[in-house]
Amino acid sequence: MADIIQWVATAATIFAALVTASNLGARITGYGFGIFLVGSLAWITTALTTNQPALLWTNAVLTVLNIFGMWRWLGRQAKVEKGAGSAAEASHDTPGEDLFPVSLLTRGEVHASGSKAGSCIDAMAGASSGRLAYLVFTDGGVAGVGETLRRVDWERVAVDGETIILAGVATDLPEVERDQWPGR
Repeated sequence: MADIIQWVATAATIFAALVTASNLGARITGYGFGIFLVGSLAWITTALTTNQPALLWTNAVLTVLNIFGMWRWLGRQAKVEKGAGSAAEASHDTPGEDLFPVSLLTRGEVHASGSKAGSCIDAMAGASSGRLAYLVFTDGGVAGVGETLRRVDWERVAVDGETIILAGVATDLPEVERDQWPGR
C-alpha cells in the first residue's frame, strides 16, 4: 500500500507542476494547486508510514501553501474576474464605449479569419495617453514550445466578450523576438 501512495504522490506532484506551469488561466492554476494538495497529503502519508520527519514537515508546510493557492486562484481571483466580467457586461447596456477587462490581454484567445490563431501574451500602451499601441500573441506551438510571437497594431483588433478578434490573417503579421519588442 505504501508503494501505491508514493506513486500517487509522485504522479500528482508532476501533473500539478505541469498544470500550473502551463499558465492556462486562473481556474486551471487553482486546479493545479488542488492536485498539488493531493500530492502533499500523499507525501505526508508516506512520511508517516516510513518515519521520515523532514518529508513530513516539508509537505505539512506545502499543504498549507497549496490550500492558500487554491483560495487565491479558485476563490479570490475567480471573484475578481467575475467582477471585471460583470462590469464589461454592464457596459453593453449603458451609453458610451463598451469595456473589457485588461487582464484579457494576458490570457485571451486570439481569433483571425474565423478561427483560433493563438493566445494573447500582453499589450503595450502609451504611458501618458493610456492608449493601447499593439498587442503580442502566440502563433502555433504548445504550452510555449515551438510558438511564434506576433505583433498586431491595436487599430486592427476588436474585443468580443472573452475573445480578441484580429482583422486579417494572423500569419501575415510581423514576428516579434521574445526579448526585443518594438518601442514604437
